[in-house]
Amino acid sequence: MDFRPLTCFKKHLVAVPDAPFLHQPLNREWQTYSFADVDLLARKFAAALQSIGLEKGDRVAVFSKNCAEWIIADLGIMMAGMVSVPIYFSASADTANYVLEHSGTRALVLGKLDDPTIGSRLNTENITTIGLRYFEPACDHAWESLLASVQPISEYPEVSDDDLLSIVYTSGSTGNPKGVMITFGNAQAIGVAAHSLGGYERSYNDRVVSYLPLAHIAERGLVEFSSIASGTQIYFVESLDTFNEDITFARPTIFFAVPRIWLKIQQQVLSKLPPKAFNILTRIPLLGGALKKALRKKLGLNDAQIVISGSAPIAPDILRWYHHLGINISEGWAMTETSCVGAINLPFNAEDIGTVGKVLSGTELKISAEGEVLIKGDCCTPGYYKNDAATNELFDGEWLRTGDLGTLTNTGALRIIGRIKEQFKTSKGKYVSPAEIENLIAASPMIEQVCVSGSGLPQPFALIVLAEGMSASETALNELLAATNQQLARHEQLSHLYVLKQQWTIEDGLLTPTMKIKRSAIEATFVAKAESAMANANSAVIFEN
Repeated sequence: MDFRPLTCFKKHLVAVPDAPFLHQPLNREWQTYSFADVDLLARKFAAALQSIGLEKGDRVAVFSKNCAEWIIADLGIMMAGMVSVPIYFSASADTANYVLEHSGTRALVLGKLDDPTIGSRLNTENITTIGLRYFEPACDHAWESLLASVQPISEYPEVSDDDLLSIVYTSGSTGNPKGVMITFGNAQAIGVAAHSLGGYERSYNDRVVSYLPLAHIAERGLVEFSSIASGTQIYFVESLDTFNEDITFARPTIFFAVPRIWLKIQQQVLSKLPPKAFNILTRIPLLGGALKKALRKKLGLNDAQIVISGSAPIAPDILRWYHHLGINISEGWAMTETSCVGAINLPFNAEDIGTVGKVLSGTELKISAEGEVLIKGDCCTPGYYKNDAATNELFDGEWLRTGDLGTLTNTGALRIIGRIKEQFKTSKGKYVSPAEIENLIAASPMIEQVCVSGSGLPQPFALIVLAEGMSASETALNELLAATNQQLARHEQLSHLYVLKQQWTIEDGLLTPTMKIKRSAIEATFVAKAESAMANANSAVIFEN
């Protein structure tokens, strides 16, 4: 079957033109766009891009929080035969300017952003700017008036699998982001993988919430492209303040979140119902079932059939906690370079908790002699835009080198051990992979964030941030340290826990836009101070002064 976005969208347009597709809240009123509505607006946007002088193959950037116009603009860019360049809505002006210049962007769509002044710091001298209704500063064109000034294009362009659809810039934990080229063939691979995912056949009644950055391949693949392939309705979130209300309104049947969000939800529950009480009450017949059902409804996930965690490792104990609650979270693994196609624990198997499940349809993977996960298939990018050296490093023949260390279980499920580049060597000459140790610590409801370090030291140690509103005694943290070390090999055991005062955020440059830790930035900020404190400490638990 042809799962390329425009082919699938045209199929839905013919079959159910008036069926709802996009749901956008604005000032607490919901606006619904049917497939016919989206088609007309997207074809008008394609015509508008042509009217301002852009041609097939030109790059068009979208710099905005998620909204219905984001999807409409993306479809319009495809319909015009142009290439989309999404920019993270949390990106700094420096990062945005790098992406605009490196990609050769000719038009820029600006929408709702946390920093309303960022537009004045963008280098747009040779770029035509188009402002959505959410973007207040003046642009060259306003979205509504621009679309009103043109007639929609009449035909979609013919595309081949090799044609470039988008340049997706990695969130990047170090240096400038790399532009991963995504082709229409890669989008086809997303559709193949999403079709009947885990034996679940999607329908027009399915609902998904889009709130994680659409500039990230996970949201683009799991939400946008998969929904276009299947006709799934997409609901958007108006703001952080309305997040829970909007999810409850949407009642998603498919829901995707990153580990940080799953941890936050768990902490909210346990802040009102402590772990001991939760375990007792949820195991009481009838009462426990009713309590679990009420909690699922309050979270807006009572209709969820597919629930996914991805983009970073998640502690297995957190997955087991949700499984006990009746929410089976399927952990998945993929990369921007594999177009969000990789492996997933779906259909959910409780025995495979701690793995990322089995490889998706149309894809092959193997473990190299060095323990690196290698992957091949139509999902793999042809390479990095304007970066032949990095592209050559990415491939080992026909296999794409993921940079992840992994093993395969007896059931064929993939277990990710950590990133090759994140491994460090202690002064004893032993290598430590921090990710699995971080997962052990993060399983504690006391802990919000953790980064294990220790290059050149006798033993590794952990920088930790306590959960919001949580106070933890030195005794409790010593117990956590001891319990963690019992599960580790001797050379992996932690010497100290260093407790920091402030949470790491995207804004301070210590988290990526998808809330993964920026390890090098965290180490540069805190390690020297922690090492100094550890050298003079009388306790294995140290609180930042």
